[in-house]
Amino acid sequence: MVGDDSLEALIVAEVLTKLANGLPRRKFDVVVVGAGGSGMRCSLQMAEAGLNVAVLSKVFPTRSHTVAAQGGIGASLGNMSEDNWYWHMFDTVKGSDYLGDQDAIEFMCRMAPQVVYELEHFGMPFDRNPDGTIYQRPFGGHTANFGEKPVQRACAAADRTGHAMLHTLYQRNVRARTQFFVEWMALDLIRDSQGAVVGVVALEMETGEVMVLEAKTTVLATGGAGRIWAASTNAFINTGDGMGMAARAGIPLEDMEFWQFHPTGVAGAGVLVTEGVRGEGGILLNKHGERFMERYAPTLKDLAPRDFVSRSMDQEIQEGRGCGPDGDYVLLKLDHLGAETIMKRLPSIREIAIKFANVDPIKDPIPVVPTIHYQMGGIPTNYHGQVVVPSGSDHSAVVEGLYAIGECACVSVHGANRLGTNSLLDLLVFGRSAGMHIVEQHLPNQSHREIPREAGDASLGRLAKLDGTASGENVQEVANDIRRTMQAHCGVFRTTERMTQGVDRILELAERSQRVHLGDKSKVFNTARVEALELANLVETAKATMVSAHARQESRGAHAHRDFTERNDAQWMKHSMFYSDGNRLSYKPVNLKPMSVESFAPKVRTF
Repeated sequence: MVGDDSLEALIVAEVLTKLANGLPRRKFDVVVVGAGGSGMRCSLQMAEAGLNVAVLSKVFPTRSHTVAAQGGIGASLGNMSEDNWYWHMFDTVKGSDYLGDQDAIEFMCRMAPQVVYELEHFGMPFDRNPDGTIYQRPFGGHTANFGEKPVQRACAAADRTGHAMLHTLYQRNVRARTQFFVEWMALDLIRDSQGAVVGVVALEMETGEVMVLEAKTTVLATGGAGRIWAASTNAFINTGDGMGMAARAGIPLEDMEFWQFHPTGVAGAGVLVTEGVRGEGGILLNKHGERFMERYAPTLKDLAPRDFVSRSMDQEIQEGRGCGPDGDYVLLKLDHLGAETIMKRLPSIREIAIKFANVDPIKDPIPVVPTIHYQMGGIPTNYHGQVVVPSGSDHSAVVEGLYAIGECACVSVHGANRLGTNSLLDLLVFGRSAGMHIVEQHLPNQSHREIPREAGDASLGRLAKLDGTASGENVQEVANDIRRTMQAHCGVFRTTERMTQGVDRILELAERSQRVHLGDKSKVFNTARVEALELANLVETAKATMVSAHARQESRGAHAHRDFTERNDAQWMKHSMFYSDGNRLSYKPVNLKPMSVESFAPKVRTF
């Protein structure tokens, strides 16, 4: 193990001569942008193999948004009843509305038990069965024997699974001597003349100083961008930074029209109420006290996939069966579970209900509405985490030196709709896979690629533009107008007319974002400057989403189109690829060929 003195000497030795534009630079084997579940699982794999790893995070690592995940990690351990990875794969393919790439889905479902057992050995405090095995609960869309009945597959730590996972991974990274750059924001990718990524330009929030972090490999693990909507379960840090960086670097964004509305956000607050509530036996009711999901999904009922449940709830509300004075929510009833189960399995949900809905779920139901939760699309990658882009006849040409993992990446295992618990699984499987693939490159034996002399000029130009303004648009007003536009024009149900208006408005807002004014020009911990920089990422993500959604003339998964109500496999079983330059779209085929088993052919989804 490296001693403290030698580590300090190593760090000092990394501070190199400045670039032509005066930016200081530091060198690492790998720079990971983001310290959530995928970023820290990846960095752990590399740090334990002896690589020199830097992890950048806008917040302290254990405050990354993975901490908010509640329900569990999907893995076919079979601790509660018979289960196997092939059933899990079927559920994931069907859940994706057949837009998921079946090679990546097979890889994820096969690896699931292994990554869960690894976490257990790392010390993660899973709930336990009386025989000592990991407790598993049912979750939406997860079934036994290819859709026959619900199965208990979600490995849970009460209703704080993400919290337990993130703390476990952080502790292991500290043990492995991963270097964390806390409260740093990555601004832009640096590409050389061959198009390889050679590092990032980053801002230290505490001082306002900008630095170039050179890397033999760069990993984007920046999470989602739910903050492009007005009502979201996402933290305020989820501003699509990885997507913005990729888009500005000329990398397309894949399947950005597919955003999951979680069925149960607290009405009026947007705070997440885990699907684990329904996994434990909670049920949804309309104003007549009817368990309406029995009408929409006779077999899986309240545990149908999320896109299905959200549309059913929205339909109940629109047809006048919503609850409350304005009839704008439904009720989630769990008092019949009993106080003991709620306190043991769902303690945080009770806390959330009391704080944000002013109800105690031991006695009364929780008012809930579908709320934006997760992006299925993102930066296109293969199952090693390598970023891949179309190049000529090759739909998956590797971008040298760049990986993307977690919610900011599109592998694509989630297709048009993600199953609950597959997000934490995605973080672990592909964080580990990317880490292993990078370790196999033997980076310590390689030298850094030459960095362009103009590296950082674009980032400095953006900062100088902000600092040079005397008047202009208000950053928060533009950001809030983006959120209102997305909410109104790209909701649970979509129409051609509303999305056409939405595209026009988002492009107008993109223009307005170029004219924002920064009143506070100070450098030290200037959060207004950070928010102005985040706005550029919100704009890229919103453009990609609205343009891709407007173009897709079918209903598939989370994209429910009122004017094209059926899935159209003949024309639309393909991945959207959005390029920021010119706001143009191209498409690439879905990979229907698994690694080792028979392909699942597209069928009508019933539950």
